[in-house]
Amino acid sequence: MKVRPATRACAAVMGDVHAAAFDAPWTADDIRRFAEGPGGFALVAEAGDQVAGFILCRVMAGEAEVLTLAVRPEHRRRGVAGALVEQAALVAADGARTLFLEVAADNPGAIALYERTAFTPIGRRAAYYARPGAPAVDAIVMRRTLNR
Repeated sequence: MKVRPATRACAAVMGDVHAAAFDAPWTADDIRRFAEGPGGFALVAEAGDQVAGFILCRVMAGEAEVLTLAVRPEHRRRGVAGALVEQAALVAADGARTLFLEVAADNPGAIALYERTAFTPIGRRAAYYARPGAPAVDAIVMRRTLNR
């Protein structure tokens, strides 16, 4: 597996990966807009000739945020997400001291991933994630200190 910076041409495949990973996916245009916006950056993980996953982040005012992380279902539990988080933390550390994210409280796999990659819970956002036909789910806000 190889992790590298995403290019503008990656937006379409990143949109496909996001659609395979989430019920309410972002479009390729959404992803491109965030990646090319102020402080934005994206990384892709390649397994063979396929993009297995990506992470989209933003660095602003000395802080960084994971906007989204998506891995194709067939590439999960193979270290893709962890590699993306670690590489994003290295990139973000160039301009930030802290990396934040929100994760759905009903996603124990993602929570465990973030805890393994040095994030700690610092708060909750009530009813943050809409669920079609079900009650909204809280977001757990997590933080990782960079530049140690």
